[in-house]
Amino acid sequence: MEIIAGTANFYLEKETAAAIGKFDGVHIGHRRLLEEILNRKKEGLAACVFTFDPAPAVLFGSSDGRELTTVQEKRMLFERMGVDILVEFPLTLETAAMSPESFVREVLAERMQVCFLAAGRDLSFGAKGAGDAALLERMGPSLGFRTEIIDKVCADGREVSSTYVREQVEAGNMELTERLLGMPYLVLGKVVPGRHLGRTLGFPTVNLLPEKSKLLPPCGVYFSEVCLQGKRCRAISNVGYKPTVTDERILGVESYLYDFDREIYGEDVEVYLLKFRRPERRFDSVEALKAQLAEDIAAGAEYAKKEGKC
Repeated sequence: MEIIAGTANFYLEKETAAAIGKFDGVHIGHRRLLEEILNRKKEGLAACVFTFDPAPAVLFGSSDGRELTTVQEKRMLFERMGVDILVEFPLTLETAAMSPESFVREVLAERMQVCFLAAGRDLSFGAKGAGDAALLERMGPSLGFRTEIIDKVCADGREVSSTYVREQVEAGNMELTERLLGMPYLVLGKVVPGRHLGRTLGFPTVNLLPEKSKLLPPCGVYFSEVCLQGKRCRAISNVGYKPTVTDERILGVESYLYDFDREIYGEDVEVYLLKFRRPERRFDSVEALKAQLAEDIAAGAEYAKKEGKC
């Protein structure tokens, strides 16, 4: 997948079918947009995703900057889906002030060679967010592209949105989060050395420090799966600060993998959080923590057996 980032001055050599949006979460509504452009690859068009970096809400201060999917996670997901080109358009006060008409003409039509465009009905772009799906439909024919406006996808009677997904993640409702995303909630990162206490206790773990912008669910223990070295393993993951063993306030994700005991420092791992097990807590002793970990691991094995995981 070709990635264009950090510049507003680019030119694509291929004619494209493009999807435009923020894509935070890459939820099932976003996937409808992506299906449209991926289907156009058979017509000889390159599948292109256009998104803004940072998101408008971050630039203008109406967001805390925490993301359902980080830049690296989006890149991985888009590539696996078959996207050919990803444009991470730099959003600055200058580029945000571009008139909607100029954006459509200069960026979409001229620089991206868009022939087909998929957009959500609630799309806004350009100065003061004045550009919308209707403008794309009006301008497209004269500029050589057709616009497909995609209606919102609903789940349980509610429109699926990044806000809806965010609410579920913040509540620790990982099962509904999975339904809204079309996949379990992902935390991507590199394995870093820990305190080796897990190995001492007989429960070796892998530790990763998520990007600071990553939105994490409530601190606690989760049934999970971990993908590393191309293999997906059953796991139990702790999201939090490990208060029993350290007073350092470093938020991390520590996972015990069933039937795995190798050192993999520096490698990329994908942690998929499946179900909330219990809140994180401080134990009176390391022995009490060890006993609780044994219970968690046994419960995780039973959950995996019941759900047919791995």
